[in-house]
Amino acid sequence: MNVVLTILLAVQLISALVMVGLILVQHGKGADMGAAFGSGGSGSLFGASGSANFLSRTTAVLATIFFASTLALAYFGSIRTAPASGSVLENAALVAPVPAPVAPAVAASGAAQIPTK
Repeated sequence: MNVVLTILLAVQLISALVMVGLILVQHGKGADMGAAFGSGGSGSLFGASGSANFLSRTTAVLATIFFASTLALAYFGSIRTAPASGSVLENAALVAPVPAPVAPAVAASGAAQIPTK
């Protein structure tokens, strides 16, 4: 179970980081207006409209992967191993019992407690 949680967490982190990078690379809606007035070229590696389609579809796929891994982590995180009956303190006592305190040893007579040089 620990391996599954580790894999899910790694998938979630990688998809989140790549999704943030893709979102930062994409042009906003106002970028076309600036290009119309000559403030930059609109050509790119994927073409004028191809980059928007490729980047937006990849972002949608990564968002779906991120959402599914988040739901799976929430499901596996809510599974309880201890019985759910009783209060939280009772369940904690069942899982890890606290040892009883040990009383300090008492000397046999009062003479043993008198400090000597």
